[in-house]
Amino acid sequence: MTNILEVKDLCVEVDGQKLLHGIDLTIPDGEIHALLGPNGCGKTTLMMVVMGYPEYRVIQGQILFNGEDITELDITERARLGIGISQQRPPTIAGVKLQQVLDFIIAQAPKRVDEIDGLVRAVHMERFLDRDVNADLSGGEIKRSELLQLLVTQPRFAMLDEPDSGVDLEALSLVGNMANALLAKEPGQSEHRKSGLIITHTGQILDCVHADKAHIMLNGQIGCSGPSRILLDKIRKYGYEECIRCILRRREE
Repeated sequence: MTNILEVKDLCVEVDGQKLLHGIDLTIPDGEIHALLGPNGCGKTTLMMVVMGYPEYRVIQGQILFNGEDITELDITERARLGIGISQQRPPTIAGVKLQQVLDFIIAQAPKRVDEIDGLVRAVHMERFLDRDVNADLSGGEIKRSELLQLLVTQPRFAMLDEPDSGVDLEALSLVGNMANALLAKEPGQSEHRKSGLIITHTGQILDCVHADKAHIMLNGQIGCSGPSRILLDKIRKYGYEECIRCILRRREE
């Protein structure tokens, strides 16, 4: 099995502050991994670095996508390779309507117009099409807007940052269905999947979207990795504080 993403000994700093310390992460093609951890531990930083945001400076290590070194590529180049992102708190894009974004994509693939119109209706985003992207949206509406844009752009590898944050139970079900559709290789065949990375603090989204493997991040490092359900059950039972104690004990052995 080939690896879609390989992060090797990655160290990253922002404004002179080191945020990631020797990160190693491998995601095989066709697998979805979850990145768990408390707030502020570096989960979003890792995602932003993989996407290529310029304020995150790689001071050591490598990022490979489908075997190609992308460490020095910019965001546009990485997006063209098939990397997509759904942010937890995306900015409002003043002067750009959601409909304009969809029209641009349709212009590149006119045969998809009915498919994209169907997606808009399925996720109940019709009334937001003439609004500036992300303007005055609730947390759940922002998640739907971000996932809709990914669904129509069809990235090969999708990263979802806290898709369950600020979302009520009813909206979580819809977000989960959208994520499963995004990660499926063919419509309606969720068992054959693309690759992805789901970042979550609470783990609620993993009740809707199955992850093949999970990693726990603490203080800018991946402390342990294993079956997603086992790790999530332990976190729910004992909390992240017990994860910290467990990892520290293992390092002392």
